[in-house]
Amino acid sequence: MDMNGIGRQDRALARFLTLLDVAEILRISVVEASALVRAGEIPAIQVGTRAHWRVERDHLEAYIEARYEEARLAGRWNELAERADDIVDIFAGRRRG
Repeated sequence: MDMNGIGRQDRALARFLTLLDVAEILRISVVEASALVRAGEIPAIQVGTRAHWRVERDHLEAYIEARYEEARLAGRWNELAERADDIVDIFAGRRRG
């Protein structure tokens, strides 16, 4: 059990995550997690008298899925750009000949 009396297993199933939880899941620093929240990249709410940030687990999962989709699209874009370069080279070679 941790200081709050919540076991690690229970925290893993919790609806809301702290910035520390988010940082651990993404393997980044708490400062980086905070920056993602403040930039609006990961939706979050502030709760309590000290206004602690909380991120819904589903929102974090959506953020992760969106990053995977961006990576997939970037890879596809690079693949198409390479093909376009090959086509330009082929036509440029034919025009010179």
